Amino acid sequence: MEFSIFVKIGHMQKKQIHETAVIDPGAEIGEGTRVWHFCHLMPGARVGRNCVLGQNVFVDNNVSVGDGCKVQNNVSIYNGVQLEEEVFIGPSVVFTNVINPRAFIERKHEFKPTLIERGASIGANATIVCGIRIGAYALIGAGAVVTRDVPAFAKMVGNPARQIGWVDKEGNSVDNQPLQ
Repeated sequence: MEFSIFVKIGHMQKKQIHETAVIDPGAEIGEGTRVWHFCHLMPGARVGRNCVLGQNVFVDNNVSVGDGCKVQNNVSIYNGVQLEEEVFIGPSVVFTNVINPRAFIERKHEFKPTLIERGASIGANATIVCGIRIGAYALIGAGAVVTRDVPAFAKMVGNPARQIGWVDKEGNSVDNQPLQ
């Protein structure tokens, strides 16, 4: 299988979309973005410039992925989730969009918005319960289950996730809350 051509034109790079990806009409993909094997972008999906969507990523209607985001393999970003710029989403992270789902009850009108602010990182296999905000440059540990808002620069681990410290903009642990 081959990728579409990825060419640098001046300072801009064309997007790269694998032939197995499904890009529905109406989905928007920014320049320089790479979309890998078996991804699916729904009609209202918006993915910014210079992003990477790993293998088997699903981006739902009304989802916004900011410039410079990296979404690793096997992540579904459901309606109501917004990623600001330069967010890292680790492999198999789970986002939800309904608090109390039932197969036999339609609850699309109850989707709760989830905001992942600029520069935040979410580790592999973490679960993000809908209706929360993860602050700028926060670091969510692998496997954490985030059930409430997370402050900017917070380091969170566990189930339910609890804060165990602070990180700086580069993700390094710091003794005190960093200056913003």
